[in-house]
Amino acid sequence: MTVTRATIVEVGPRDGLQNEEARVATADKIEFVDRLSAAGLPVIEVTAFVSAKWVPQMADAAEVLAGITRRPGTRYTALVPNVAGLERAVASGITEIAIFAASTETFSRKNINQGIDDSLATYKQVCDRALAARIRVRGYLSTAFGCPFEGEVDPGRVAELASRLIDLGVFEVAISDTIGIAHPGQVPRVLDAVLARVPVERVALHYHDTRGTALANVLASLPFGIATYDASAGGLGGCPYAPGAAGNVATDDLIYMLDGLGIETGVSLAGVGEASAFIASKIDHRLPSRYAQAVRASSNF
Repeated sequence: MTVTRATIVEVGPRDGLQNEEARVATADKIEFVDRLSAAGLPVIEVTAFVSAKWVPQMADAAEVLAGITRRPGTRYTALVPNVAGLERAVASGITEIAIFAASTETFSRKNINQGIDDSLATYKQVCDRALAARIRVRGYLSTAFGCPFEGEVDPGRVAELASRLIDLGVFEVAISDTIGIAHPGQVPRVLDAVLARVPVERVALHYHDTRGTALANVLASLPFGIATYDASAGGLGGCPYAPGAAGNVATDDLIYMLDGLGIETGVSLAGVGEASAFIASKIDHRLPSRYAQAVRASSNF
């Protein structure tokens, strides 16, 4: 199947910033989201309604959502782990949320202190309440390509759990390479299994770039007709419960590649670059985006 237009789900403000050691001020988070909005990102995951004890970078979730300027045509979302998180999200006026299950028991327990079946029971409550309130729900399926604790993951198991998330009422499942272990030889095996049980239009992909294979994995995924990809401006982030995980594929790098392939996104590469440069100035290290590095280098000539 030929993909002519792709949807980029920008996860930098949540998946990116949650793993940064430098504390980013609420006003700077708001500015970051507003710059991403101005760049034309169609979906921005702004924050997470999780425990501030465990993920302190997300303690100001309600304040950030209250402060952003909402651009018509952009969907603004937040991650929630349970009913309590949903209630906080509802109070913030959110109209779309995301839940996150795991493909392995150990990662599930490390991440949310519940086994897979218990977590799905919790998410059924979240989905039922959210859908009754006319809030759309997206699902993440973590460690779909490999687990830091259990190693290889059976593609059949990934497909089964993706199908169970769809049964809960999520409109889309982001099959996630949480630790950045996927490679182009593996991607088709996982996608063949998932697409045998879940329609292609309800599948998204969430690649991390720990081993430098994220863009190659996107290239391996496009022939399957999958047109929604998560990305993080500048390559921010990682996962606090996945040792060694690097950030998501950089939004800048992904847009540059898709532009070169003639695949439309509706996103300004220059605008994403400006947003990446802004947030890079608020943390304690350079961002890994190759595009951003090339822009910096060329500006020195």
